[in-house]
Amino acid sequence: MKQAPLQDATLEALAAHVFAEIRALSPDSAGVSRPAFSGIETKVLDWLAEFARAEGLCVEEDAGRNLLFCLPEHAEAPRWVLIGSHVDSVPMGGNYDGLAGVVAGLMVLIRAARGGRGLARPVKCLAMRGEESAWFGACYLGSKMLTGQLPAEELAASHRGDGRSLAAHLEDLGIDTAPLAARQPICDLDRIEEYLELHIEQGPLLVERGLPAAVVSGIRGNFRHRLIRCIGQAGHSGAVPRAYRHDPVLAFAELMHRLDDTWDHLLRTGRDLVLTSGIVGTDAQSHAIARIPDMLGFSLDIRSQETAVLAQMRDYLRDQMDDIARSRGVRFETGPEVAVAPALMDPDVIARLEAAMARSTGAAFTMASGGGHDAAVFAQAGIPSGMVFVRNRNGSHNPEEAMDLADFMVGTSILSAYLGGEE
Repeated sequence: MKQAPLQDATLEALAAHVFAEIRALSPDSAGVSRPAFSGIETKVLDWLAEFARAEGLCVEEDAGRNLLFCLPEHAEAPRWVLIGSHVDSVPMGGNYDGLAGVVAGLMVLIRAARGGRGLARPVKCLAMRGEESAWFGACYLGSKMLTGQLPAEELAASHRGDGRSLAAHLEDLGIDTAPLAARQPICDLDRIEEYLELHIEQGPLLVERGLPAAVVSGIRGNFRHRLIRCIGQAGHSGAVPRAYRHDPVLAFAELMHRLDDTWDHLLRTGRDLVLTSGIVGTDAQSHAIARIPDMLGFSLDIRSQETAVLAQMRDYLRDQMDDIARSRGVRFETGPEVAVAPALMDPDVIARLEAAMARSTGAAFTMASGGGHDAAVFAQAGIPSGMVFVRNRNGSHNPEEAMDLADFMVGTSILSAYLGGEE
């Protein structure tokens, strides 16, 4: 017997149930922690698989041990639209970053299965592992694995906790690392017509504008150094005059001051840039209040939508480190760089998402993404890609993420309208 169409209120309650259950599977002392390629991440995927099967969806696992969900009639489709995002989180993060995109895809499928908005084309929802850089120092690992874009140094990257390589963690999960080492895609990219991703906004624009959702035009690229070491010379804090000091703390401070001045100049001239040093510290085993430290370590994350700005900043960073090293008698060891190119969303996908948003909300709104997302990796693999942002207060990567379910439902309605037209 055919089920009655699922009402929005029922669908919203179902989404709330999924978010609550997964929050309960991954609690931390604050927020949630779902480490990439971990047992907790696997437990979350197992729960999603059981939930999807109970809703009458087909579930399959791919070569990266990600999950794909679809309507039974689309299980053998030769090509499909992929809606996806990631299920891992940063340590003590929020519950919606990544997960909202997976739940949105599931709600689109469940709405179609229950006789709501139908799907004009086959659709599969992807619940992906390993997007956050917090665990191995590199981002988008899962989507890079899928698309054959995982660099060798990232496959060898060490885990922040146990120090073991990403390859070792993948092998623990039974994932064949040979194609990854050869940079071969582990899925058939020709079968993916488009990639769509819903994500919470990680900044304040939608909150400030009073809008529930937006279409995304493009995603900032970045280059990152997980650990830059500024190496100087230890000494007594009271006995070494300034002229004879090789102080890595002051060298770091001068470098950040110069970078900040350049950031300000670029913004004033209409260019796009953000930069962050989120990890800074001297050696806890040897630092002391009366000791000039011999080393300071710090991370650096530089982002822009403009390839030329990223190249300019890469050269500027090296020039400034060289200059400060000479003047202060220190040296900088940057370690490996992790880089992702900026990605523009597909113009045709953007236009159709804007039309779907206008049908769903009465007006379209389009904005750029400051944060990086898996959609950038799919776009760089040649797959037409698009994104929808959902309003979220208090930023992301913290326990205070505050996405209203009503806004989330607006985002899923945009996707449903895009994929199947109006009911």
